[in-house]
Amino acid sequence: MTMAYAVKKEMRDKIPAPTHVDGTGRLQTVTQTANPRYWKLIRAFEQQTGVPVVLNTSFNDNEPIVCKPQEAIDCFARTQMDALVLGDFLIIRL
Repeated sequence: MTMAYAVKKEMRDKIPAPTHVDGTGRLQTVTQTANPRYWKLIRAFEQQTGVPVVLNTSFNDNEPIVCKPQEAIDCFARTQMDALVLGDFLIIRL
């Protein structure tokens, strides 16, 4: 993620979170061969939303980066995240 690329103008409103104020983003490509599980997650998200993009960033909130499942659950519980995918589990805030 050392390069920033221009986000297509027609996509900027659809993916505001990973789009920087100058219209760029640090984009990564996920292939089915390289990471089939993550690829399937992105495709499932696209089927529900029409947007084939998920935001993947360091997972923490004013603390060291999350490394363990319990740390992920703790971070989810005290932040405003909508959902957490943890292995085969999807945790959704109601």
